[in-house]
Amino acid sequence: MADPTYTPPIVWTHDAENDGRFGGINRPTAGARFDKELPVGEHPFQLYSLGTPNGQKATIMFEELLAAGHSDAEYDAWMIDIMNQDQFGSGFTALNPNGKIPALEDRSGPTPFRVFESGAILLHLAEKFDFLIPSENPARAEVLSWLMWQVGTAPFIGGGFGHFYAYAPEKYEYPINRYAMETKRILSVADQRLGETRYLGGNDYSIADIAAYPWLGVLVHGEAYNDAATFLSVDEYENLGRWVAEVDARPAVRRGRTVNRDALRERHAASDFDNVDPALL
Repeated sequence: MADPTYTPPIVWTHDAENDGRFGGINRPTAGARFDKELPVGEHPFQLYSLGTPNGQKATIMFEELLAAGHSDAEYDAWMIDIMNQDQFGSGFTALNPNGKIPALEDRSGPTPFRVFESGAILLHLAEKFDFLIPSENPARAEVLSWLMWQVGTAPFIGGGFGHFYAYAPEKYEYPINRYAMETKRILSVADQRLGETRYLGGNDYSIADIAAYPWLGVLVHGEAYNDAATFLSVDEYENLGRWVAEVDARPAVRRGRTVNRDALRERHAASDFDNVDPALL
């Protein structure tokens, strides 16, 4: 039986009562909803985030920098609880007008400045420390292309497939099929690329891998959207599975993906990981 049809009105209005799980968060307007200053720690970088796939990009990058000996990349990671609507405080929206995590304040120089959106944070840190990004083309262009590929495809996985398959108040065949098809196409793109090269950007690990891993890894592990891995037959993508296992094994990745989650709500020093369940590290 076909899904019931919907005739859009001449002018759209917000139906707040039928927004589903994230109804308290999503509104058709931007900006702060209340006054709240952000805490500031002692390190050169202040990260305000949550351990979602986008948030993990930033914390994995910081942990990779520190593991490589860049001690001047020390950071404080403050948890922004999006279900508590922390992202709509005036301090946070001053850092990110888009009201989304992660947001970074770079205080390493005389004038602090903001960097928002996960891809921009990765690129900023990679260029600042000359780390995990090639300096010459064509290798640099390849890494940047795969970085932007991830940034552009994530909304189809999360806001598209994840929303309609797992979070929408009612399940409808058309949107689930539409976004399942697109998500499987994205997985196929990654799988084919990883059949050609060890990592997304080439034979070397890069910020392209850090960007894609949190999104694709949770699908491979069956941890996203009510075990969507079964529905999407994610085990078919063998090259993708090989890559996820290799990135899984990196100690910095294991540390980074625990930050700003229940295991480690805030991170201010390497010693904070001493209190994390060793099975997570």
